[in-house]
Amino acid sequence: MPRTNISVVDASPTGTTKTYVAADAANGMEFVNTGEEFLEVKNGAGASMTVTIVSVPCSHGRTGDLVITVGAGAEVAIGPFVDYLFNQSNGKVNVNFSSATSITVAAVKR
Repeated sequence: MPRTNISVVDASPTGTTKTYVAADAANGMEFVNTGEEFLEVKNGAGASMTVTIVSVPCSHGRTGDLVITVGAGAEVAIGPFVDYLFNQSNGKVNVNFSSATSITVAAVKR
């Protein structure tokens, strides 16, 4: 099954309305990355969970996935993402979640 796409919104000096969507732990998610995007994660659950940003092999060698623990009730902004370390062949960053229970995400370009 394909990954669920996260639409990226542009940040603006006059304000940006972010649209949070439910995390998809079963299929994973993805968003377009130019190197200026951040992933915002809200954990409304009563337990910690992990977000994994999947890295890719590059001329410098694979650096390993980026794994972030998001505490219960916490909100975090992750990024920006270096394109040659995290962009898949389709130009998108792949994101996996240990749980999707009460987890919402948004992607913002600075």
